[in-house]
Amino acid sequence: MKNIFTALATLFHWMGKFLSTTRSILGNLLFLLFIVVIFTTFFLEKKPPAIKDSALILSLTGNIVEEKQSRDPITALLGELTQSKETTTETLLQDILDAIHHAATDSQIKCILLDLKDLGTVGLDQMQTIGEALTQFKKSGKKVIAAEDYYQQKAYYLASFASEIYLNPMGGVDLHGLGSYPLFFRQALEKLQINYHVFRVGTYKSAVEPILRDSMSMEAKEQMRGLLTSLWSIFTTDITRQRSLPADAIDQYTNNITTKLAASGGSTAQLAMTSKLVDGLKTREELREYLAKQTAASPDQGFSQISLNNYLRTITPSYEPPLIASDNSIGIIIAEGMILDGKQPMGTIGGDTLAASLRKARLNPAIKAVVLRINSGGGSAFASEIIRQEILELKKSAKPLVVSMGSTAASGGYWIAANADEIWASPATITGSIGIFAAFPTFENSLASLGIHSDGFGTTPLASGLNMSRSLSPPLEVAVQMTLEYGYQQFLSLVAKGRRMDMEKVQAIAGGRVFHGKEAQQLGLVDKIGSLAEAIKSAAKMAKIKNYSAIYIEKPRSLLDEILSVFNGQVAATLLHQTMSHPLAKQIVQLTASIREILLFNDPSGLYAHSLIQGASILEP
Repeated sequence: MKNIFTALATLFHWMGKFLSTTRSILGNLLFLLFIVVIFTTFFLEKKPPAIKDSALILSLTGNIVEEKQSRDPITALLGELTQSKETTTETLLQDILDAIHHAATDSQIKCILLDLKDLGTVGLDQMQTIGEALTQFKKSGKKVIAAEDYYQQKAYYLASFASEIYLNPMGGVDLHGLGSYPLFFRQALEKLQINYHVFRVGTYKSAVEPILRDSMSMEAKEQMRGLLTSLWSIFTTDITRQRSLPADAIDQYTNNITTKLAASGGSTAQLAMTSKLVDGLKTREELREYLAKQTAASPDQGFSQISLNNYLRTITPSYEPPLIASDNSIGIIIAEGMILDGKQPMGTIGGDTLAASLRKARLNPAIKAVVLRINSGGGSAFASEIIRQEILELKKSAKPLVVSMGSTAASGGYWIAANADEIWASPATITGSIGIFAAFPTFENSLASLGIHSDGFGTTPLASGLNMSRSLSPPLEVAVQMTLEYGYQQFLSLVAKGRRMDMEKVQAIAGGRVFHGKEAQQLGLVDKIGSLAEAIKSAAKMAKIKNYSAIYIEKPRSLLDEILSVFNGQVAATLLHQTMSHPLAKQIVQLTASIREILLFNDPSGLYAHSLIQGASILEP
């Protein structure tokens, strides 16, 4: 018996040493990899690539954003070193605009070749901005060429701004219209016996409908129909104008697809040609030969070319701080993503984080005015108010604040915009949604089905608080509704005061209704229609400065942030993306998007100003 225990002790001893050694080796390897990343990123000088009579490959890869989400440096470095599109999930809108603008006067760039096959989520206003930049580029006398095997709807919109559009003979053009079909989870929640206690103000406040209903309410469907019809009109008008087509050409294409396809013998490529959506059909080899005639020859690639990422390394980005500090600067603050309480990483709006950026701009004497670029469907009402309070402090300093709206600036996004000195939007911006709701899940029935029950004693009817194992007490439900009503009145009041409108007028356009940019301008929610660049010029004019620089004001990332971000799961997410089929991944994203947003809500009072309708999501198939 003693020998058995001795043997077991020896076995466990060596297993422990093996595990300890393995853990040590893996830890050292991870640390070594981190050192390599830091050294490569910060100490190795990257020489700009040589450019000679080249085509600029304008690869619009992944989601088009105005502020990238936090990514671990290992994934980012691997993506840059390998030029892997799998690790590049976002492209900055300003990078795209900078490249197009600089290429127009670059004698070594002979043309732009649009690469749209990996285009992700993008807002209509963003596409309009890119399209305008391409239009300006063509005025230099250079061509913009679009050539794809197949055009998704949003990709074709951008391609319509090209000088020439080519399609693979086996390809096609997908134009199908705009639609919004959110998933509804009421029955699933019932089957799981989860009680969602929902409080809301506003007939059109549809953000919580996915957990309350099995289908869209008539009020929500009514406003969705009006909004999508207006945006589809903008979409088709832009295409027909760029392609010099009849005004109803796109509607004829989509509404009579079977008849037209039959007339083309079933060939989607031939249908695109006869519909004058493309200028020619070219195989990949024919395209390479054509591009070789436009540029210098390249023995390995057929034509001389430079990628967007490499080209960006040769130019100076817009809105970067100048080498010599300017006493007259316009500070640009990006507010993109869901509004959450506290400090949050890039890609989301933290109440404390954005307030700190506004305070930084207020206390910097070189910053004479601020432009707040908002692309958000809202979120925490408390965080929105913290941001608004800091905006009021900024205004007390006599520094002008101009809001520039992106694809969406609704609910909480409008809450933080309302007190600006001036609000700019694009025609396709989705804004408004002045309403508020609260939602609390409780799991007492789910737990009971497992034989788990909650019981005890409290000194007051409110003692159990928001205990997810118990139903809400009636006094607490009444208190939440009263708090909600107060929050809604506060929302109405701040809009009325900030926009200098009568309360009755604000009430008439509130209730959770959403509007596109031009409609919002007519209602007084927006002052002017224009781009970020125009908003910056307006801010400078309001500050009475002529010679100025526009610079980003960003939250600095500490070394600890960089180290911790290695473990934030982005590497795993990339591997998952590479192993999953694209259609399956899209279905999973669609399935989890609504619930994910609700799970992220962290308002301390449980009150939210958030819109279900997002400006970029409506363009998704």
